[in-house]
Amino acid sequence: MNPRPVLYLISFMLIVLGAAIGLCTGVAWGMDDTGAGLWGMAAAAAVVVVSGTIMLLLTRGPVTLSRKDGFAIVTFGWVAAALFGALPYLFTGVITDPVAAIFETMSGFTTTGASVLTDLESLPRGLMFWRAMTHFFGGMGVLVLCVAILPFLGVGGMQIYRAEMPGPSKDRLTPRIATTAKLLWGVYVMMCLTEAVLLRFGGMDWYDSFCHTFATMATGGFSTRTASVAAFDSVYIEVVITIFMFLAGANFALNYRLLRGQPIAYFRDPEFRFYLGTWLLACLLITVNIHGANYATWGSSLRAAFFQATSVMTTTGFVTADFDLWPSASKVVMILLMFVGGCAGSTGGGIKNIRILLLLKKTVKEIRLFMQPKAVLSIKLGGKPVPATAVSNVAAFFIVFVLIFALGTLVMTFYTPDLQTALSSVIATLGNIGPGLGGVGAIQNYADIPAPGKGCLTLFMLLGRLELYTVFIVLLPSFWHK
Repeated sequence: MNPRPVLYLISFMLIVLGAAIGLCTGVAWGMDDTGAGLWGMAAAAAVVVVSGTIMLLLTRGPVTLSRKDGFAIVTFGWVAAALFGALPYLFTGVITDPVAAIFETMSGFTTTGASVLTDLESLPRGLMFWRAMTHFFGGMGVLVLCVAILPFLGVGGMQIYRAEMPGPSKDRLTPRIATTAKLLWGVYVMMCLTEAVLLRFGGMDWYDSFCHTFATMATGGFSTRTASVAAFDSVYIEVVITIFMFLAGANFALNYRLLRGQPIAYFRDPEFRFYLGTWLLACLLITVNIHGANYATWGSSLRAAFFQATSVMTTTGFVTADFDLWPSASKVVMILLMFVGGCAGSTGGGIKNIRILLLLKKTVKEIRLFMQPKAVLSIKLGGKPVPATAVSNVAAFFIVFVLIFALGTLVMTFYTPDLQTALSSVIATLGNIGPGLGGVGAIQNYADIPAPGKGCLTLFMLLGRLELYTVFIVLLPSFWHK
């Protein structure tokens, strides 16, 4: 690894984030934040921009990135984003514990949506807008944004793109990776603007509509209201957010083709068909299960089931109902959806639908081979054979994911009051979902977890967003050898 270009690229990212905090300072001024709510944001913006500028001047020079450098930039870039992004919380005095501030910031950038904050309506609006913007940057990836806007990353940017974009495969819409990054960010911004306008028509003001849009399209879940989306009690708003959560959980290459007038591309994609089928099945099972037990009418059951199942499966984490009170069968379905997550190339977390689909096909193949040992069978997706190495990689990822989940649950039993809270807090952060069950349930938060527990969950959020290997590679001793 070559430290100079790594720090050089991270310095650009810090300047972008500092400028974003400066924009939020303008929001604070425009919405009449006073005292620490305004000047704390301004001070944080200045510190981040100055720090990034100094680092830029000390490390400038020609940029050539190796694969190792790409992994280092992404891992250390995300750590730097969490550390510097926590400054607005600390400088405004809203959060005084540095560990909790870093937890909140990492939750924002990784689009997890787990929070330590309460009484959100009373907090400075400029800070809340920054909280939403951490989702906006984290959804598509702030470093992928740098690939899009920095022309000298035309070649080396592929290393960053591979390390930061989620999923076992990385769709390239064009031969040039910088152009692909621009197109993906363009689709992302266009969908954000569309949803913000639709929410504005539904009765939200521009502040609420943009904050909830950033959280929706990034599948993050931070709301401006303590009761989350339930505070608006609007079928229209819930339908709009549900539609955009579902689209954000799909591969953005397919969303790009939709905007190009090719909606049929969704149904030609085997992962999307699996995603759609899993989503519909889960929604219908929950609807039947909660009808009569929690809701008197089919309409209210459908409304709650479709919104919450979509929110959890796409790993957004918005809440309109306390699903901790639902029957056990529905809670099991919700936990399973946390593991599945969104599609590869989406802003969603979890294991990803394509990996689950490949594992199911692998299982079917092994059963058939058990019955017909001499049969020559291959695993296919969309009619095309999948290389055996790709299937092995998916199986290895699944095993590592489950092992981390199990180990993390064991660790969190020391910091949580019961096994349900420990288990759900790990999958909710490792899968980048946010709300879990028990002490971290839909109407609870993570404030009561001790600092060491918050530190562990912060690491799980980073591991989940960067899909394990990117972080693990940097921790290997061989990574630091030339």
